[in-house]
Amino acid sequence: MTTNVKAIDVHYTPMLGYAEAWDLQKAYVKQIDKEERRETLLLLQHPPTYTIGSQKHPEHLLYSEEELAARGIGVFQIDRGGDITYHGPGQLVGYPLLYLDGAGLDLHGYLRQLEQAIMDWLAGYGIETNRKSEYTGVWVGDAKIAAIGVKFNKARTRRGFVTSHGFALNIKAGIAQDGFRGIIPCGIQEYAVTSFADVTGINLSVEQAARELLPHFCKQFGCEAIVETGLFEDPADANQ
Repeated sequence: MTTNVKAIDVHYTPMLGYAEAWDLQKAYVKQIDKEERRETLLLLQHPPTYTIGSQKHPEHLLYSEEELAARGIGVFQIDRGGDITYHGPGQLVGYPLLYLDGAGLDLHGYLRQLEQAIMDWLAGYGIETNRKSEYTGVWVGDAKIAAIGVKFNKARTRRGFVTSHGFALNIKAGIAQDGFRGIIPCGIQEYAVTSFADVTGINLSVEQAARELLPHFCKQFGCEAIVETGLFEDPADANQ
């Protein structure tokens, strides 16, 4: 965990289309690089969406175009690492847009910090989690509860990187059946997918999960969350 406390903006949006969120990330990355914006954590939910990362395995998408249209699921080929995953209602998605200084840079350590923040929050509910050495993400036994896929954007004005993309934490019950059945998640066939509600039996809102996870994120990254009003608010318009 870092030792210097820095202020970051935190925004929660109940529902945001994937294309809009992706454009927002790209705009914010540029602004953070130029020191025109504070580092930012976007917390949100997406409508049903499949995203395919840089590993590019289209065969891991099991639904036909007709089935995707009938189910109202969008598909995006994106620039993060990893394979295919699902985003949808009942899942907390987090996009940390953080500047990582080139001095003592530890990209592997950044992934472990994301995992640890989620693991620490789950531990508060008595959930025993683990990592799998061959995969990123957070696991409960042999079932994945949180997926992680990131991009390290090389800074143009400073020495280091600005992160984008991030984590997807399954909250509501039955999410594995709602969306993950149409893909081979992250290309992993031997393990299952689970959610907070499936593990605990607790019906927790995504916003409450975001509220509770935030202090664990701030602890891991040595930051202070700046929220203008209430708990969260919609992100401001970004200027490209």
